[in-house]
Amino acid sequence: MKTRDDIRNVAIIAHVDHGKTTLVNEMLKQSDTLDEHSQIGDRALDSNDIEKERGITILSKNTAVRYHDKQINILDTPGHADFGGEVERIMKMVDGVVLVVDAFEGTMPQTRFVLKKAFEQHLTPIVVINKVDRPGARPDEVVDEVLDLFIELGADEDQLDFPVIYASAMNGTSSLDPDINTQEHTMNPIFDTIIDTIPAPIDNSDEPLQFQVAMLDYNEFVGRVGVGRVFRGTIKVGDHVTVMKLDGSQQNFRVTKLFGYFGLQRLEINEAKAGDLIAISGMEDIFVGETICPVDKPDALPILRIDPPTLQMNFITNNSPFVGREGDHVTARKLEDRLKLQLHTDVSLRVEDTESPDTWVVSGRGELHLSILIETLRREGFELAVSRPRVILREVEGKLSEPFENVTIDTPDEYSGSIIDALAQRKGEMTNMETGNNGQTRLTFSTPTRGLIGFDSQFLSMTRGYGIMNHTFAEYKPVIRNWEPGRRNGALVSINQGKATTYAIMGVEGRGTIFVDPGTEIYEGMIVGESARERDISVNVTKGKNLTNVRQSSKDQTASIKMPTHLTLEESLEFLNEDELLEITPESIRLRKSILNTNAREKEAKKAKKATK
Repeated sequence: MKTRDDIRNVAIIAHVDHGKTTLVNEMLKQSDTLDEHSQIGDRALDSNDIEKERGITILSKNTAVRYHDKQINILDTPGHADFGGEVERIMKMVDGVVLVVDAFEGTMPQTRFVLKKAFEQHLTPIVVINKVDRPGARPDEVVDEVLDLFIELGADEDQLDFPVIYASAMNGTSSLDPDINTQEHTMNPIFDTIIDTIPAPIDNSDEPLQFQVAMLDYNEFVGRVGVGRVFRGTIKVGDHVTVMKLDGSQQNFRVTKLFGYFGLQRLEINEAKAGDLIAISGMEDIFVGETICPVDKPDALPILRIDPPTLQMNFITNNSPFVGREGDHVTARKLEDRLKLQLHTDVSLRVEDTESPDTWVVSGRGELHLSILIETLRREGFELAVSRPRVILREVEGKLSEPFENVTIDTPDEYSGSIIDALAQRKGEMTNMETGNNGQTRLTFSTPTRGLIGFDSQFLSMTRGYGIMNHTFAEYKPVIRNWEPGRRNGALVSINQGKATTYAIMGVEGRGTIFVDPGTEIYEGMIVGESARERDISVNVTKGKNLTNVRQSSKDQTASIKMPTHLTLEESLEFLNEDELLEITPESIRLRKSILNTNAREKEAKKAKKATK
């Protein structure tokens, strides 16, 4: 069988923060790709601001490096389970994977998740033990862990005979020997292993075209762009082709542009053939999983499966008293257009209309997936409000079911008891417990997804920041009845509008935890803190002290309050109860009640209480 020995297609896979993006960066620097004048910074492939700030990969990225006379096409994949849909599709585009594992942490939940996807496609693996220079690194033990994981996931004999490279991506060094003293400033051991181990693509360029879309991009000049692999045949600019749609229909179009990848650039090309990873434009509504073929020889590839959303929330046009003060985009039309635009590139997202013209139900793969969309919108100048996240229920074998997740926690021994209790209250069932010699315990649980909403911040405070938690979607199981997790304490809710004062905050801080600083603008119905009791408490944090003489005035200036608690976007989403919203603007995040008027809210609460009796 003829192959294209000039190229190799590989995906870099790993758990979050094990260094795959840094490794790709170093491979770019040390290959024959960039000229001597090109400068690239750290984590160059993490191109959007949120990726850079959080240190995570959100979207899969294509790049290609030149090594001697070969081109290595590399796909950098997300490690977080919320973006698992990206990982699954990328596996269809490549012939092998480079699994990056931290020499200290070893195999982790997402290592298992991404590796399982690779084995399902029978891909050839290479293992890179990264961060060998890290204090406490244990490369030999980690290789054994990887082998155990391969066996557990059902790797075949060829996959079990995987080559291992030891590296420090941060320092740009690698070696075929676990001894750290053999590390040299070169990526050649990785390049050579890829060339020698990963199969070359089959060269069937003379057969009828088959190109499958695995990812989407969007460009305001050329519209929607389908990114994928040419599995068979040849494609040229100007060709008339047909798209085999997901519903079985066919649509003809003309290829207006083709793009190839090289280094950090996407370059226009005139032709591509079997084995090439390219982008194609010319059809506005092309979608992931669809196959492009010759008009006279339609032949669709198997449709790519996309993991369905498990979590949803309402996105609402901002209607607070402060609407329009900080954002440029505040109308329902603009918000709807922007959400629909997101669907062009994010195939794991769903946006549904509701009976209300200013509310949409937005479904995604997890809290991180949805919170990153919210953060993106606020940075683009949008104002909106969102509801508490809720899980998506499904019928499975005639039973109403909810999503469950596998949770893995690494914690200092002394916190394991409180973690087990906390997750038991959230209906988590412990499936394994391993105590190491280093004072660390690894706990694994099967937990309903709704039990994990709001658990992150509790977990961090419970373990004083020393615990590490990872969770991945496992399956749908029958709904747990008569149980609704959520915040136990009520909220401190403002009864008027104005600026918060030190004097007023001092008067209410004994009733709970305050979220606002003196001088913050407040409106009626805005949540200014968490109550120490189970019920909501209406408070006035805007009243000033009546000054009767100079002496009292100077006394007031020395008054002090406790440092207010400032919640992040994720913490604010976790805080929400069913009757609350989060107002989001480019400059502020404000917790609020859905019904702002105090009297109207109390009447509604009484009605609800009567209805439940």
